[in-house]
Amino acid sequence: MAEYDAAILDIMMPKKDGLSVLKELRAAGSRIPVLLLTARDTVGDRVAGLDAGADDYLVKPFAFEELLARIRVMLRKNTPAADTVCRAANLTVYLDSHRVFRGDTEIFLSSKEYAILRYLILNQGIVLSREKIEQHIWNYDYYGGSNVVDVYIRYLRKKLDQGFEPKLIHTVRGAGYVLRAEV
Repeated sequence: MAEYDAAILDIMMPKKDGLSVLKELRAAGSRIPVLLLTARDTVGDRVAGLDAGADDYLVKPFAFEELLARIRVMLRKNTPAADTVCRAANLTVYLDSHRVFRGDTEIFLSSKEYAILRYLILNQGIVLSREKIEQHIWNYDYYGGSNVVDVYIRYLRKKLDQGFEPKLIHTVRGAGYVLRAEV
């Protein structure tokens, strides 16, 4: 099953209405942020949508910039704030200050390298496909198909694994990459 950072649902979808989909998501325990995007604009409709578990409600017609801003707010709210330090073996990543250490050695990363490392360490032990990394790190207008993820993984390995033990970034053939300390 695919994982998503957020969902946008229209209440008046053709086969199953958005409120039903939302209720099913919540009944299944999903905590994914959901924005209802609909032409239904009464106060009762908005209250029903929010009470059903939506995180936000936007009425059509809308400005695209407002939609993007609301999505950014939902994603900010969904970001775990409690853990600002992530560790894997002797790798320490300070999420609030963007500082990275391997043991006592500070590792300096570009913004893309840091973004990929952050994604890997927050999903430690989970194999992430190249496509999933591309979708999470690059903008929606980025068209993949190149080896850009492989290039950045090579940069990260050179900075994080070269000269250090244990090796942390592993390739899972045919599946993607995983950050884990293998014993």
